Amino acid sequence: MVVSTEREISRVPALPRVALSERFDDIPARPITDAVKRVVDVVGAGLALVLLAPVLGIAALLVRLSSKGPALFWQERVGKDESIFRVVKFRTMVVDHSKVVDLVRVEALERQGVLTKSENDPRVTRIGKLLRRTSIDELPQLWNVIRGDMGLVGPRPLLPFMLEPYPELRRARSAVRPGLTGLWQVSKREDNTSALSMADEDLEYVATRSVAGDFSIIVRTVPAILRGSGAV
Repeated sequence: MVVSTEREISRVPALPRVALSERFDDIPARPITDAVKRVVDVVGAGLALVLLAPVLGIAALLVRLSSKGPALFWQERVGKDESIFRVVKFRTMVVDHSKVVDLVRVEALERQGVLTKSENDPRVTRIGKLLRRTSIDELPQLWNVIRGDMGLVGPRPLLPFMLEPYPELRRARSAVRPGLTGLWQVSKREDNTSALSMADEDLEYVATRSVAGDFSIIVRTVPAILRGSGAV
């Protein structure tokens, strides 16, 4: 059964190519803060990988047993300095999307910079829904943190097409490494289908980033995950 996304297209307005440069002119350079954050990232991600190894192993096994395909999924995202890197996650969708979703309509949304996402997405497996709701699907990104592609805290790493309509926003977000969690994730997690819906929190984080602020966001991440809002 192929599920249409026509309703999603009709309710999503065309994203305006607005000029946001006035908000991007004063991005502070904080080399000491960023250096300390990097040390914290490597140590924290390394410890987390060791402590969470049993969870990662069980999740990988469940993904493999529940549906055809590999346990891990690699996808291109926009990173620091607008570089493109491959983020790793646990696979939460069926391998052949074309059998369960109308790809033409999905691609139409993508041309607007909009990510197709719904609570009953037929592409998501049963185990995938559980992994998404608990954010366990994101844990393999601890490897991306150790590699230097990401930090523990920062703006969400977005798909390139989501930032295509907004080159100035893309440049501003890319002043720092994207994060495993971030200010948007702990405050407005329910709306993550376009770059503009996350812009306020992302830009605030870039402008005010600090080690103490990162610690506060990490602490706030736990109740945000337990609420489960937006994790579809």
